[in-house]
Amino acid sequence: MAGHRKAILARTVVIGALALGLAACGRTEMSEYPLDALSPNGPIAEELDRLWQIVFPIAVGVFVLVEGLILIAVLKFRDRGDGDLPHQVEGNTRLEILWTIIPAVILAGIAVPTVGTIFELSEAPAKEERVEVEVVGKQFFWQFEYVNEGFFTANEMVVPTDTPVYLHLEGDPVYKGPDGREIQEASDLVLHSFWVPRLAGKTDFVPGADRYMTLQASQEGTYLGNCAEFCGLSHANMRIRVRAVSQQEYEEWVAQQAKPAASPPEGPAARGEEIFGANCVTCHAVKGHPDNVGQRTGPDLTHFNSRTRFAGAIFDVEDTQQLRAWIRNPPAEKPGAQMPPFGPDQISQGELDALIQYLHTLD
Repeated sequence: MAGHRKAILARTVVIGALALGLAACGRTEMSEYPLDALSPNGPIAEELDRLWQIVFPIAVGVFVLVEGLILIAVLKFRDRGDGDLPHQVEGNTRLEILWTIIPAVILAGIAVPTVGTIFELSEAPAKEERVEVEVVGKQFFWQFEYVNEGFFTANEMVVPTDTPVYLHLEGDPVYKGPDGREIQEASDLVLHSFWVPRLAGKTDFVPGADRYMTLQASQEGTYLGNCAEFCGLSHANMRIRVRAVSQQEYEEWVAQQAKPAASPPEGPAARGEEIFGANCVTCHAVKGHPDNVGQRTGPDLTHFNSRTRFAGAIFDVEDTQQLRAWIRNPPAEKPGAQMPPFGPDQISQGELDALIQYLHTLD
């Protein structure tokens, strides 16, 4: 019996150590840009943090009280082997009233600030003061359309500091193609949850439904986020980067993003533009490309090289070897990726090099 207990204890210790080890795993960039809900850096996140500071101590107090009473009951009324039943307490009206009123008061104390915060955060900022972005969650990347500015981007958002950014999580997206016709988004959308913890709380992306949220950054910097609703094999690889900049830098960025991509001069990059037209335009849009049909099954690549990350914000745009491996076999680099492989029988090595050179001209 003692040996069996030791074996159970050993297994418990090993499993616990493994769980702690896995919990400690994270991205290398986390040290620079922490994914930390307890370090808010904007008024929306700060409001949620204030609510947390009210609710958490109450929850700790309830936990300590309940667990303490359980321990007292277990120790005081444990079986002592004498066969006598302990004194039975039942039908005590005063106790029943007491343990009904106390939880009700506690819940009311939590509900009042919680409901107030919910209503406060659900208010849309004034239209003339906000940046409007329509968000579509796909497997496995985020698409962003800057509504008033008239362009799309993916994986990374750039926002001005001290300005509310009003997000429309659009579960039934429709957008206009280059010829003005409406394009219905693919119907393979699944549940996601948009979460940039230092700037706002979570909001679910639900196919067929419209959800809204506001985020705002108080300081310039990069803020990381992640899909917070399991959505498939690469759920953990569906990341978000929000770069908060000054108003002037934001306006310069908007002016650049609104421009169509320029065709490169003759050379390998120009050849890459042709290869892109022959192989990529059915899924990717590049505004200004002669063969652009406006399809956005995959990310809009009009200004691909102005971003820092690609493939759901997990790979460095400047890493040519990684970009080459991605184009050759996306599912091998990111499990569950919807983009099909392009082997040497479809795109030769020289054509692939030319295509990559073209992508790096899309500033």
